[in-house]
Amino acid sequence: MKKVMAGLLAGLMAFSMVACGNKSASAEKTDAKDTNNDGKFVVGFDQDFPPFGYVGDDGEYTGFDLELAAECAKRMGQEIVYQPIDWDAKDMELESGTIDCIWNGFTMDGREDKYTWTDPYMDNSQVVVVRKDSGISGLDDLAGKIVEVQKESSAQSALEENTDLSGSFAQLLTVGEYNTAIMDLESGAVDAIAMDIFVAKDQLADKGDELVILDEQISSEKYAVGFLKGNTELRDQVQKTLEEMVADGTFAEISKKWFDSDVCILK
Repeated sequence: MKKVMAGLLAGLMAFSMVACGNKSASAEKTDAKDTNNDGKFVVGFDQDFPPFGYVGDDGEYTGFDLELAAECAKRMGQEIVYQPIDWDAKDMELESGTIDCIWNGFTMDGREDKYTWTDPYMDNSQVVVVRKDSGISGLDDLAGKIVEVQKESSAQSALEENTDLSGSFAQLLTVGEYNTAIMDLESGAVDAIAMDIFVAKDQLADKGDELVILDEQISSEKYAVGFLKGNTELRDQVQKTLEEMVADGTFAEISKKWFDSDVCILK
């Protein structure tokens, strides 16, 4: 019996030591996770969204918004971390703490109550891109046509709200990224694409006159930086820094590099 009891006690002690060890390891992981982002400004973005955030020819992340974010992080004394995300999962990424904000041509119109926002920093319009020989010259000509948008994009929201327009389409399709949409348009798989005007201009920059942007716009909205609802502390830091960048001309300098004009609407 003594041998049995001794064996049981030894087993319990061993189990206790293992459990304690596992608990310590778990605690270390938790601590590491909690402190992992110290001194880092993690920006969530869609890596297929030029010119705001994308993979450059050198394989590095680049774009107008990413450059603004990097300058902002530097001034706040933090290390910039670019975190590409699945746009469909942006809310989950923000809520889980994987990213500190969404900064990537992020439209605040219609989402005002879902996030804590900076003041808008640029205007943006939703436009339609078609093949030059399509015979489509205005929004009314889209009746009976197949129109494509990026899933969860501002263009999709705008068209879903404008049921008079979207209800006239033969189909409204969604796609993961605009590069695919452009290929679909060029191949004739779809008749038109709805997208942000600056994205459209960037996509068409090397297309010659094969594709055109309709003069008539679907809607106009504003871009801002979105944070987890209630995270006013970080929002205020970024807002203050952006205002400083506007005041000293840095925002305009970055804007002119990407758009040949100052798109800033911050005062």
